[in-house]
Amino acid sequence: MDLSNPVASSLTELLCAASINIEKYEALYKFFHEHPELSNLEAQTAKTIADQLSRFPAFNITTNIGGHGVVGVLKNGPGKTILLRADMDALPILEATGLPYSSKVTMPDVEGVMRPVMHACGHDMHMTCLLAAAEMLLKLMQRWSGTLIVLFQPAEERGTGAKAMVDDGLYGKHKIPVPDLVLGQHVMAMRAGSVGSKMGTIMAGADSMKITLFGIGGHGSQPHRTIDPAVMAAHVVVRLQTLISREINPSDISVLTVGSLQAGHTENVIADSAEIGVDIRSVRPETREKLLASIRRIVKAECEASGAMVAPVFRMTRHLPNTVNDESMMKTLVKSFGEYFGDDFDANIPTTTISEDFSVLATSQGRPCAFWHWGGIEERLWDQKLKEGKIDDIPANHTARFAPVIQPTLRTGIHALCVAALSFFDQKVEHRL
Repeated sequence: MDLSNPVASSLTELLCAASINIEKYEALYKFFHEHPELSNLEAQTAKTIADQLSRFPAFNITTNIGGHGVVGVLKNGPGKTILLRADMDALPILEATGLPYSSKVTMPDVEGVMRPVMHACGHDMHMTCLLAAAEMLLKLMQRWSGTLIVLFQPAEERGTGAKAMVDDGLYGKHKIPVPDLVLGQHVMAMRAGSVGSKMGTIMAGADSMKITLFGIGGHGSQPHRTIDPAVMAAHVVVRLQTLISREINPSDISVLTVGSLQAGHTENVIADSAEIGVDIRSVRPETREKLLASIRRIVKAECEASGAMVAPVFRMTRHLPNTVNDESMMKTLVKSFGEYFGDDFDANIPTTTISEDFSVLATSQGRPCAFWHWGGIEERLWDQKLKEGKIDDIPANHTARFAPVIQPTLRTGIHALCVAALSFFDQKVEHRL
């Protein structure tokens, strides 16, 4: 942060005045990291969050929204209603960080299959930062006026949690005030202490599907009596790789990934069917529709070429919208973040193909939103890899070795939430920044 800037200095003094026990939150982060839970199964995580929030009596707490969603509301006079959001779920990944607080958790997923579980996307850091920011903003109540909503969302990794909370009556039967503005953040494989955002689309949309191909199974020694779905699936996978490289304009942001392929369970039996898991990322609606249609075209053609007797089945499993930052909100954030973080803030980071369901909390009510990324990679490691031209060697989100350095990542995430909220709340006259 740029302490030579008087506005940054006043903000720093303000946040220092709301001193919190940072060691407590470092310990809480380690607890969350060591006790992850999969999407839609975040019961103990939600309980821990509710217990932490209950230590702040000014917050009105509601639990079990859209599954395990937790919301705290702090009313502090007239002014804007601002929602700050964090996600809670972890991933089915076996941790390989070697940290003393590594996850050793295994748990059955929603289908009953035992999985290793890890906070490989930083949601443990998100929750900790939001709880700490809630305490800081509570201590600063004499400085701002409005209503603060802190929302802890389940099932972000499945792209269903935000919609589930809205559909469960987040702003209806649960009587959470409709926010004027919705704010969120995500820790990324960026230099620790850095913050980045941009006007317009910051994150692409995502669509996932499971495709079932039907063959005719049989003995591995007599393939001529079968229609082999494994071979059919292999041709589909290879052919799908040409969609982005040969059918989409290179300037158009898009990605296609085959994330899973399952055919049979043993070596000498040809299975009756195969299942392919496909994920696409896109920004333009036209590109999304073209990719979805082309996937169907290729799969159907390969099945016909293989002589399949049964048509393939397509099952959409996930849809996440583009995350589009509101222009007016971003003008305010660019000013505030620029003043507070100085050269550590980048106001025009590239649009990423990583996707989020965060914006549903805003767009479902016709409200604007803004989102930013902040860094969690230890500074010396980042600088060394940058100098060597090996940034891609740094473990990124969704990998078994992703482990944000606790500091300054935690402080940066806490301060970013507080600075953002204070930028939009009405300032009480006697305490204007």
